[in-house]
Amino acid sequence: MSDDSVIEARGLSKSFGPLVAVDGVDLSVRRGEVFGFLGPNGAGKSTLIRLLVGLLKPSGGTVQVLGLDLPAQAEALRSEVGYMTQRFSLYEDLTVEENLEFAAEVFGLDAGQRRERIADALERFGMKELRDSRPATLSGGWRQRLALAVVTVHRPELLVLDEPTAGVDPERRREFWAEIFELAAEGATVLVSTHYMDEAVRCHRLCMLIRGRPVAIGAPVELTGALEGRVVEVEAEPIEGAIAALARLPESASVTQLGNRVHVLLAPGGSTAEEATPKLLEHLREAGLDRARAHPADPNLEDAFVALGLGERLTGAAA
Repeated sequence: MSDDSVIEARGLSKSFGPLVAVDGVDLSVRRGEVFGFLGPNGAGKSTLIRLLVGLLKPSGGTVQVLGLDLPAQAEALRSEVGYMTQRFSLYEDLTVEENLEFAAEVFGLDAGQRRERIADALERFGMKELRDSRPATLSGGWRQRLALAVVTVHRPELLVLDEPTAGVDPERRREFWAEIFELAAEGATVLVSTHYMDEAVRCHRLCMLIRGRPVAIGAPVELTGALEGRVVEVEAEPIEGAIAALARLPESASVTQLGNRVHVLLAPGGSTAEEATPKLLEHLREAGLDRARAHPADPNLEDAFVALGLGERLTGAAA
C-alpha cells in the first residue's frame, strides 16, 4: 500500500446466496480525494461501501484501509472513519447539541475535546441557534447537516457518505457539497455514493458500477472525454416524435431525453457528430419536424453511463 493510498481493494467480492452484489472490484483511493460511486439502485454501491469500512465480510478478495487489513482489523478502523448511511439515525429524544455530545463520547473524546469539537461543529454547520432543537423539528436539509456534523465530530481521516443528499432540496445539496470539499481540503478522504449526475461530476474521480462490477474508473472529464465527437444535441417539437424518428437510425446507439432536448449518442466507429448532424436533421425533416435544430455537443456523464450500459469500454478510463 503506497504512502498516498488510503484504500486498496483487489478482487473484492460479496455474494448473498446466489446473488452476486459486488463482483471482483479492484480499487485504489488516494489521500484527500473526493471519490464517488455512481450507479442505479441495486448496482452494489452500498454493499461495496460496507465492505470498505469493515461492516461486511467479503466473499473473496482483499481490502486494506488506512493500512489496516479488513475485516480482521475493522475494530481498529472505526475510530478513524465517519460513516453516514442513507438513513442515518439521529437520536430523536436528544437535542442537536446532545446528539453531538453523545457521538463525541462514543468516539472516545475527553471532556475538553468534546467541548471544543461541539462548539466548532455548531459554528461550522450554522447550528448555534438550533442547539436546543430536536431532530424531528428540523427540515430534511438541516437533519443532513446535523448528521454530517455528528459523523465528523471526531475529525476522521476517512469520511464515508452513502447517498447523503437523497430527498434534500437543490440549495441544501449545494451547501452540503461545499462542506464536503472543505473537509477534503482539511485532509479528509471522502467516499460518496450517489445517483445524481450533477453530484457525481463534482468528484475528483468516479467508479461507475453496473450489477456489482466497476465498468469505468476515472475523473469525470476522462469518462466523458472518451465520447468526444459522438454526441449530437437535438431540439424539436414534439420531442416524442423526434425521439421516435432518431431511434430508428442505425447511427444512433442511444437517444436520451434531457429536459426539452435530446442527446443522440452515435454508434462507435461510425460517423462523427459533425458528419452525422446534417443527416439527422434531414431525417427529422422527412419525419415532418421542419423546425428541428441539431448541433454537435459535449458529452456528459449521462452519455457515458448510457455507453457503459450498452457494453462499451471507455478508452482512457481504467476499469
